[in-house]
Amino acid sequence: MYSWIWRHLPGRTAVRALLALVLLVAVSALLLFVVFPYVEPFVPFADVTVDG
Repeated sequence: MYSWIWRHLPGRTAVRALLALVLLVAVSALLLFVVFPYVEPFVPFADVTVDG
């Protein structure tokens, strides 16, 4: 999969590396700000209680 993405990015090696970094940051931001907040109410890990 990563080689497929690398082959389809335009430009030379430096441009490809920069585009791959931008793509990685964009996917990370999408997961952090959209996907994880949407999924968080459905995950049982947030229901932590500590009895004192």
